[in-house]
Amino acid sequence: MNAIPVLQLFSQPQCSTFEPKDWEILAQHWYPVARIQDVSMQPQQVQLLDVKMALYQTESGAIQLVRDICPHRGVPLTKGWVEGEEIICPYHGLHYNTKGQCTKIPAQPELSKISERFSLTKFPVVLKYGLVWTSLFSRDEQLANFPVLDTWDDPEHQAILPPFVDIAGSSGRQLEGFIDVAHFAWVHHQSFADANNPIVPKYTTERTFYGLHTEYVSGVSNYPHGLQHLAPEGFLWKRIFDVYPPFSAVLKVEFPRQGVLKILNACCPVSSNKTRLFVPLTRNFDTTGDLQAVYDFNAQIFAEDQDMIESQKPEELPLDISMEAHFEADRSSTMYRRILAEWGLSKRYII
Repeated sequence: MNAIPVLQLFSQPQCSTFEPKDWEILAQHWYPVARIQDVSMQPQQVQLLDVKMALYQTESGAIQLVRDICPHRGVPLTKGWVEGEEIICPYHGLHYNTKGQCTKIPAQPELSKISERFSLTKFPVVLKYGLVWTSLFSRDEQLANFPVLDTWDDPEHQAILPPFVDIAGSSGRQLEGFIDVAHFAWVHHQSFADANNPIVPKYTTERTFYGLHTEYVSGVSNYPHGLQHLAPEGFLWKRIFDVYPPFSAVLKVEFPRQGVLKILNACCPVSSNKTRLFVPLTRNFDTTGDLQAVYDFNAQIFAEDQDMIESQKPEELPLDISMEAHFEADRSSTMYRRILAEWGLSKRYII
């Protein structure tokens, strides 16, 4: 994958938990930071790669994302408020428009031209799959390696956006766990898998222009245990993983009777060992079913994964393949690690 042209607008925060080289590389890419439905005219703080941001909506409905700091005296803008199309700092009442320009300093109303030093650091906003996406450095969304969830706006598929999940673990470890097919019987035996069926049939993984593609077929049902009877006897489940580094992947599960479930696993690396996980999903079956049941099942599965991710050592994902042992079913994760290493990320990078 070619490097993304970027514009570096500021330096790595002094309190950053990332190695400088890794932060520079990761800051070039795009990540989700919030659900669109959670954005309002009340500014809220979100964090990406240790950078604190103020996220808010103006009266006209425009979603804005700026660094959460007033350039005058360093007060967080999330302590302020929105009036019309402007956000107002609570310390001295400075007004900032949607271009990040200061339009008013109440203490000096006679100023006809305000210095550009009174300007906010703005971040781009892309709305996709019910999420707000941004990048610290990239400003060209056309070159972004966004994951493809092509059923999100398909009228034949129901789009569902469960609550996000906060994980005290690295985004690299979380993403690798999502594409790991060997842990089903051990970690998810209480939700959908079978503790007596741990065997992983051989599967294929290939490099692609966006990352990697894996196709895996097994007898492990994707129905919750209470609905296992819906699967025809002998039905083989096909799972297709498309990984979009650094930290997104789409899983397609082929259900009986041409049913299709797609799950987007999209990580926001809040800091080196904190991840906010967003999981938009679609399905073309049971489209009038209980959404709360979907939320509960989704929460159960990711809680099972979370317990593993938060206890792994080292906390960061080792990109030097020789640092951990591997077996054949790990082919997807080892390829994923190699891709990140080729980008120039540290062999023991903090993520």
